[in-house]
Amino acid sequence: MQVRSALATKAVEAEPPVRAAAAPVADGLRGERIMEVCEAMIDVCAALYGVSSKELRNTGKSGTSVTRVRQIAMYVTHVALGIKMQEVGRGFSRDRTTVRYACQVIEDMRDDLEFDRTMITTEQVALAAFRNRLEI
Repeated sequence: MQVRSALATKAVEAEPPVRAAAAPVADGLRGERIMEVCEAMIDVCAALYGVSSKELRNTGKSGTSVTRVRQIAMYVTHVALGIKMQEVGRGFSRDRTTVRYACQVIEDMRDDLEFDRTMITTEQVALAAFRNRLEI
């Protein structure tokens, strides 16, 4: 019985060490890229919808039109660009649950055909603008 445990100990000691240092560097670079994409998405939506990008970046309460454009920006960043809700929240200085709520609101509004066409155009602009940045 003691022979097995001695062999098991040798086997465990013989395993090569796991390299954990590379992951945080990659995660840091990914985080920086996601922040850049979110910042740029704010600028794109500000230009498309005629809202101040400064107002979209404001972390406090905003008027309905600014809030709606921010919700659109968060929705497109998550749905069209495929960035996780938690990361979108970080990029927009919002909580993940706020991003989820924004996605629900915009998805419900897409039942209106005219609004859906506007969203399709916004998604196409975002995909064209971020084509080379999506390899995160």
